[in-house]
Amino acid sequence: MKAILTRLFNHEELTTEEARQLLLNISRGIYPEAQVAALLTVFQMRSITVDELAGFREALMETRIHINFAPYRPIDIVGTGGDGKNTFNISTCACFIVAGAGYKVAKHGNYGATSVSGASNVIEQHGIRFTNNPDTLKRSMEECNIAYLHAQLFNPAMKLVAPVRKALGVRTLFNLLGPLVNPCEPAYQLLGVADLSQMRLYTNVFYKLGIDFAVVNSLDNYDEISLTDEFKVMTRNYERIYRPQALGFSAVRPEELSGGICKEDAARIFDNVLNNRAEAAQTQCVIVNAAFAIQVIEPEKEIEECIAIARESLESGRALKTLKKFIEINH
Repeated sequence: MKAILTRLFNHEELTTEEARQLLLNISRGIYPEAQVAALLTVFQMRSITVDELAGFREALMETRIHINFAPYRPIDIVGTGGDGKNTFNISTCACFIVAGAGYKVAKHGNYGATSVSGASNVIEQHGIRFTNNPDTLKRSMEECNIAYLHAQLFNPAMKLVAPVRKALGVRTLFNLLGPLVNPCEPAYQLLGVADLSQMRLYTNVFYKLGIDFAVVNSLDNYDEISLTDEFKVMTRNYERIYRPQALGFSAVRPEELSGGICKEDAARIFDNVLNNRAEAAQTQCVIVNAAFAIQVIEPEKEIEECIAIARESLESGRALKTLKKFIEINH
């Protein structure tokens, strides 16, 4: 580690294999915490490279508890977090709309770090018991099109670095890794990022991994399509900036997307959306994120058609029915 830190302090970069081996060693508890903290700090001082991020991801995927969802070809909808906006659970809501429309979803999530309510918080508020039992998860996927993978049950290597991350108290390379280490390796991913430099980084990583994807960013630095400003979408097929109005949506004010001041507030908004009785801004925001996820799975569809599919899933009650069935299976 000393040799690697010296190289990194001299602005050298790691190869994919070096990054992989380094994180495997960290996961085995080989290095003192002070050295791990120094390493994490380096990647706050300079941008991580595509090869380094891919190597760190490989290590975590090697040490994960595997779940085989390959026959279902699911999508994951996730944001990097850390945009400081404290929005309600937009990605998680969108997952139930996509599942309600008949597509398979493998949602990977954790407790909130920078917002009141992360995906695991809002799921837990509904009495869900997290599990890594393959039979329960497959039943959930087959009977309601969605399974929830609580990150802490699948990534034991992350536990070893938890104390260091907590002590540092700032975002680290593990925040960048979170969206890339879904243990089932989904066929598709919609990823929201908080800035354009991250957009380029993740796009290049997805190309390297061979995943079909859309990376989205609202130009006022939301890690999802917030409709508070123009937003950018990058996929294998196109790179485009959209105006909300051009897709039939009205502009949204930031305060309309607030997740509230406690987990109960966030869960109430989540339920209101899926019961189709939320504020128009909240509903629109979830529908547009669900629509771009659907387009990742069916790229031949125009985005307007995907918006109509997402809206129908919500307004017909199928998204709500999906949530109720999900709760019944996973309670």
